[in-house]
Amino acid sequence: TAATPATASLARVERVVFDLGGVFFRWEPLVLLQEVFPQAAPDAAAAVGLAERIFQTFDPCSDWAQFDLGQVEPQTLARKIARRTGLKEADLLALMAAIPAHMSVHSGTVAILRALHGQGLPVYFLSNMPHGYADMLVRGHPFFSLFTDGIFSAHVAQIKPDAAIYATADRRFGSAGDGTLFIDDVPRNIHAAERHGWRGLLFTDAEQCQRALQAQGVLPAATPVL
Repeated sequence: TAATPATASLARVERVVFDLGGVFFRWEPLVLLQEVFPQAAPDAAAAVGLAERIFQTFDPCSDWAQFDLGQVEPQTLARKIARRTGLKEADLLALMAAIPAHMSVHSGTVAILRALHGQGLPVYFLSNMPHGYADMLVRGHPFFSLFTDGIFSAHVAQIKPDAAIYATADRRFGSAGDGTLFIDDVPRNIHAAERHGWRGLLFTDAEQCQRALQAQGVLPAATPVL
């Protein structure tokens, strides 16, 4: 008999690869900047301008990207940004120190991870993350044991959306082609994965992600997850 679309999708998805920040963990830089710099970023519009100065839209060539690549430590990063922007090093270090508490867990995404793991589907992570934050997250959250494996950018000196990190993931995870479904909250990372040959799913929240996975047959439609 012919396979239904859902069955066909299920047969094709051999592994799921998740981003972490913004997917498993809260990551709202504009909110964070308003909390840490209430005078410089009293509202969302001011926070946008400050974010552009500090994060440089997280461009792969930016100062912050060098942090994610593991090429600079917090003190050096603060010094580089301070020289470029005129902001105080101490304030920038305070920003970096505030990030761990900001990154609370999205319990709905963890529930999806548990459901996928319970089905025996290999699940991985692929995350732009500096050494210190990466180590802190793994130590602090037991659900990391549910991942088959994972890659932090700082550990491989490669970063999304550069093509090299997706090729590294293929070698590490034993993946190739559209049997890999990649879930990320950043469109350019999804587009890069799709150019690499993976399937992409843009994450907005756990409920939307669950519905999309059920529609593709990756999660059973009748099984409550959240």
